[in-house]
Amino acid sequence: MAVRVIHTDDAPKAIGTYSQAVRCGATVYLAGQIALDPATMELVAGVGPQIHRVFQNLQAVARAAGGDLKDIVKLTVYLTDLGNFALVNESMAAYFSPPYPARAAVGVASLPRGALVEMDAIMHLE
Repeated sequence: MAVRVIHTDDAPKAIGTYSQAVRCGATVYLAGQIALDPATMELVAGVGPQIHRVFQNLQAVARAAGGDLKDIVKLTVYLTDLGNFALVNESMAAYFSPPYPARAAVGVASLPRGALVEMDAIMHLE
């Protein structure tokens, strides 16, 4: 089974030794995305806008892999403040529809570049 690296200019460039996503067969592993604007590579301000930017970045990578957010089967959310989890739920409703992916939320002490939220995902393509 061939492994294919996924890249798009519509999402932030990798800021380390990783790929935006890797496809292995029908499974795509999307790397963690923080709220970097892909055009400027600057972090957007505020937790609500950061959550939306992360979903937009994940969507861009999913599309580059030949799928969309509806194909995500597992989503992991990392928050520096779990008090913002309700905002994640509200935002998810704008990007996902039932059946929702399986999901985990993890409280963390810090994230790269001072981000307030990061998400990674696993996508399955038919």
